[in-house]
Amino acid sequence: MKKDVLIDIKGMYHTSEGKDSIELTTVGSFTRMGEKYYITYRETEATGMEGTVTTVKVEGNQRVTLLRSGAQKSRMVLERGQRHLCAYDTGVGVMTIGIFAENIQSSLQEDGGKLSFKYTLDINSDLASCNEVDITVREVGKQSCPMS
Repeated sequence: MKKDVLIDIKGMYHTSEGKDSIELTTVGSFTRMGEKYYITYRETEATGMEGTVTTVKVEGNQRVTLLRSGAQKSRMVLERGQRHLCAYDTGVGVMTIGIFAENIQSSLQEDGGKLSFKYTLDINSDLASCNEVDITVREVGKQSCPMS
């Protein structure tokens, strides 16, 4: 199963300097392979990662892997209750960061759904940020109209 979808992404992060958020709606693909779901989309100039393809691999409520290829490459593993070390391409070099997933909630099904995860990033074991991401996937053409 592979479908063309609309993807809504809302991200919020907190650092010692304050908080910020980003919202993005884009088109991409949604694939189910066995018990895993894959959400794939092209990054744009708006995200600062033009020329990069992002794939979000979802394994239920336990594990999410963010894979980036193209202009910027990275592989970030978020596993509930586990800390993983990941190489992250900043565009000017690669650095190793720690990622600890506090929570992962997926209601993804054949026709789309929602994915939410909360995690922390650390650099040299020093907390860099606390992050929350909400992703909604819906089939192209299956939008609700507010004027019923």
